[in-house]
Amino acid sequence: MAHEDTPQRRASLEVLRAEAGDELSVLIYERLRGGEDPWEFMDELPTVDELVVLMLRAENIAANDGARPNAARHYRVLRQIALDYPPLTRAVWRLLETNTHRRWDAVTRAEAG
Repeated sequence: MAHEDTPQRRASLEVLRAEAGDELSVLIYERLRGGEDPWEFMDELPTVDELVVLMLRAENIAANDGARPNAARHYRVLRQIALDYPPLTRAVWRLLETNTHRRWDAVTRAEAG
């Protein structure tokens, strides 16, 4: 496997989950401040583990000079995250199945609609 596909371990999974929990709180706050009804958007938000996977994926992109991964590399990066952090495997597969990276983002939803 190419070096560019291997995420760099930067913190324990517990720390990564805490950071993701903070990020999720910000997402919720922004949506509430925007006047959205939480009953309508809470099911759309990523889980804490999905956010951890996305943060690790973003670090991989940044480490590769910001080059967006093609579909094959995206799969390899997420698969490597699952191998490096086995408790994140379920979140990795959910993200691969949805075929989107920011389904909870109001801007992304508006562009798709």
